[in-house]
Amino acid sequence: MTPDRIGRPASRRAAGPHTSMFLRMLARAAVHRRGRAAAALLAMTVAAAAATAMLNLYVDVQAKLRGEFRKYGANVVVIAKDGGELPSDTLPRVKSLLGSRDIAVPFGYAVAGTAEGHPVVVAGTDLEQVRKLDTWWSVTGWPKASHDALVGDRALAVLGSVGQPFDLSFQGRTIRLNPVGTLQTGAAEDSRVYISLSDFSGWSHVAYSTIEISVSGSAADVSATVQRLAHAIPVADVRPVRQIVEGEVRVLGKMRVTLLIAAVLIILTAALCVLSTLTGWVADRRRDFAIMKALGASGRTIQGFFAAEAAALGAVGAVIGFGLGIGVAIWIGRVNFHAPVSPRFTVLPFILAGGVAIALVAAVLPISLLRRVQPANILRGE
Repeated sequence: MTPDRIGRPASRRAAGPHTSMFLRMLARAAVHRRGRAAAALLAMTVAAAAATAMLNLYVDVQAKLRGEFRKYGANVVVIAKDGGELPSDTLPRVKSLLGSRDIAVPFGYAVAGTAEGHPVVVAGTDLEQVRKLDTWWSVTGWPKASHDALVGDRALAVLGSVGQPFDLSFQGRTIRLNPVGTLQTGAAEDSRVYISLSDFSGWSHVAYSTIEISVSGSAADVSATVQRLAHAIPVADVRPVRQIVEGEVRVLGKMRVTLLIAAVLIILTAALCVLSTLTGWVADRRRDFAIMKALGASGRTIQGFFAAEAAALGAVGAVIGFGLGIGVAIWIGRVNFHAPVSPRFTVLPFILAGGVAIALVAAVLPISLLRRVQPANILRGE
């Protein structure tokens, strides 16, 4: 047998007893100091549960709020400079720079005249995409066939006939439209007549001049998209819709600050509780540590053992608290938001790392007390 083969089993046998002894000492410390161990574990569990609930709510509610903000329409607008038209390849270029969940809808505008000579704004667009982009619109019926029109509430008064086909003229060209639905938004859309982009361009010979875009993601993602579009399409002005973007940032910012302050207060409370428990733990076990030193254990070994005890408490408390926190988050979602909250297991690594970190930080002062343990004095009863 070679020296390597002889050395490997010996090293494994040497490592095995040390590991086993270490685990037995951890178990003995927890059993014989049940009261203090339970107090520290409870503090860590409560902190982990609160942090889990808040993080889970923040991540889930943030996703839901962003989805709700997307229902309010575009958060980025691409407009032709100087009131002109956008090149025909602008829409494909815009779509190539967007994500799979983003929506881009072209709009062309013309001021037409009714049979009585009243002006009315006609918008040509992709009505199927508008239906996805502006889900907040109140619409009685969406156009489906050629020459179907969606008429705004205020435009009905200009057209005169309700529910009947009507003619519109632009630069000597006339189109007959069939109103299949009415639109109410409380904004400028109520004064317009919406038709398909193919009908619009074939009748008016006017290309689209605006592209409304719904960009998914955070405000930083929206800003990055605006910069990419502005660089790729210099012939157009690319602007974020301030009301949508700033409203989203304001709401999410306030929620983030509130949850952060609450989490910090809970974590500080838990850390103080664990610090008090571990300090008392050291005082109760001075004789044990003195015996360990008298038997030859180094200061680093004892400090490492104590730090491992604290880390184990933090890890166990974090895992238990994570399970409880998920339940609390689901309950809060149902009671306060009347909406299901999905468990976010991506939060677990952060909770686990945070629990261990809090326990280790709280163990710093007790570990410094271990250095002052004098075996001779303690074993003599001094």
